[in-house]
Amino acid sequence: MGFLKLVGGVVTLLLLAALGMRLRYGGGEPYPDVSGMPLLPDSALEVAAVSQEPVGNVAASSTGRLFFTIHPESRPEGAKLMEWVDGKPVPFPALALQAKLLETPLGITIDRRDWLWVIDHGNHGMGMPRLLAFELATGHVAHEFAFPPDVAPPGSFLQDLRVDAKGETVFIADVAFWRKSPGLVVYDVTAKRARRVLDGHASVLPRDYIIRNPIKDMVFFGGLAALKAGVDGIAVDPADEWVWFAAMNHDTMHRVRTADLRDASLSAAELEKRVQAVGRKPLNDGLSADAEGNVLITDVEHGAVLRMSPDGRLETLVKSPRIRWADALSHGPDGWLYVADSAIPHQMLQSKAHIAANAPYFIYRFKPGIAGVAGM
Repeated sequence: MGFLKLVGGVVTLLLLAALGMRLRYGGGEPYPDVSGMPLLPDSALEVAAVSQEPVGNVAASSTGRLFFTIHPESRPEGAKLMEWVDGKPVPFPALALQAKLLETPLGITIDRRDWLWVIDHGNHGMGMPRLLAFELATGHVAHEFAFPPDVAPPGSFLQDLRVDAKGETVFIADVAFWRKSPGLVVYDVTAKRARRVLDGHASVLPRDYIIRNPIKDMVFFGGLAALKAGVDGIAVDPADEWVWFAAMNHDTMHRVRTADLRDASLSAAELEKRVQAVGRKPLNDGLSADAEGNVLITDVEHGAVLRMSPDGRLETLVKSPRIRWADALSHGPDGWLYVADSAIPHQMLQSKAHIAANAPYFIYRFKPGIAGVAGM
């Protein structure tokens, strides 16, 4: 009888744990398709780089150098930050320096002085969340900052970033999937000081939508958990006036003035009042602002890239079954827009054998052209 009671107790605990997980991480409703007919044909999308490991984020320099991370969810064992050189990926910076500094890098961006900024979430805040900048000319470390626990606590996921035009402020998105408390981080480069803002605000929280990717619906453990991510993509317009941001599982794009984010004297309530809802969007990952003040948006359900005008008008630029999960975006020279296809359904919670079997992984590029005009 004692053994049966023990078994019964274990089963009860497991059922309660499953119920708790389902209530906290599961459920959700389908989201309507807000994409339309693409302005550009599938042939406008060309392969820019190929990787045998899943791609994370991408960054193109003003001279056309192309960098990308290996997605940390794929548990890479070698180099985690690459440059595409002569038709193959090469570690950048040197592998020995990567081994010393990088744990789980994902988001990357290049500023106007040719520094490659890298955000490393430190294994969801369980290790050392870190911000790094490397000089493109030398590969040397130009800047380094370790986030304290009050900014990047356990369960945080610092995963996308943008730098203002002067290189003085870095804006970072914390999706905080496991912690369920997403927000933005504002980092003062000169003072080497970081602070959290909009922590848990409605604009950064996910809504109860299920991501239906063609490969699979993004639910796990028999439906006990679903990928419902908070603020993910982030972009700064060229005039440095607005920071645009979007929670992946949310129906609305938001923006807030960079001056308000920099103003540490504003209370949380005052800052929240200054957040603006711009327009309806797809369930998205990466964002990138163009020279006309529009924001480019990836659509993770339909292999698409959309463009939103400052007044919230949407148009679909390209849509392709080749894109498994449209992730990060980066504007490069000569009008090219680079799209990292991170193929999340083929790597998230998948075995290394499954990941290898679904290789290779791609970065694509196309020329968006002028708003409302295809093929320019």
